[in-house]
Amino acid sequence: MKLSLNFRWVLSRVTCVLAFLTLTGVAQAAMFEDDEARRAILDLRQRLEQTNKMLSEENTQLRQSLINLQSQIETLRNDVSQTRGDQERLVRDVSEIQLRQKDVVAGVDHRFRQIKKKKISVDGREFLAEPAEKREYEAAMEIFRKGDFVSAQSALIQFLQRYGRSGYGPSALFWLGNAQYANKSNKESLANFQQMLNLAPGHARAPEALLAISNLQVELKDAKGARKTLEELIKAHPASDAANTARDRIARLR
Repeated sequence: MKLSLNFRWVLSRVTCVLAFLTLTGVAQAAMFEDDEARRAILDLRQRLEQTNKMLSEENTQLRQSLINLQSQIETLRNDVSQTRGDQERLVRDVSEIQLRQKDVVAGVDHRFRQIKKKKISVDGREFLAEPAEKREYEAAMEIFRKGDFVSAQSALIQFLQRYGRSGYGPSALFWLGNAQYANKSNKESLANFQQMLNLAPGHARAPEALLAISNLQVELKDAKGARKTLEELIKAHPASDAANTARDRIARLR
């Protein structure tokens, strides 16, 4: 009976020791796991700090790169603007040079034509004309004298278009009016006779032009206008042959 009690007591002590050892192992294991966790957290924190530091450095470098790039872009933009300005100035300079060149060429050409011009006398009027100008007028008049009034009309129109300020102008208009009268272009003929008188009212052929205008007015059924033109002719050129013809026609108009 005593042995049984002793055995139970020993067994109880052994059980307590085993329980104590078990608890001690668990505690030590927990402590070991806590240390590992701390070390892992510290390691993770250190890595995170290193990563943040690297990112911060890379961000700083990226910002600096962007600033440098922006500076380069601005410099390039300024260079492009300056180049564009240089190009525009160059274009203006070239345009001005071309204009001056044209002026010089035109001036030389004008002086050369003036040198070539010769004094001409036509219908009592003296003026300077270029050889080509004189040649074309005489060629048109040669066609007119041959009675080819259609061709003469074309030649005189071309002459007036080419030499608008020619001293031949009033005479060319007079003969153009006659050619158109022959071609039954009455309105055009009337307009050219009137233009001739506007340019040179004292022209030697002015009386004939007035007489021709009165004839055209009669054909255009403007008797009142024709009478007024004849009266103007007699008043402006009383001693002319055309004035004598005008007096006879006024009598017939009555």
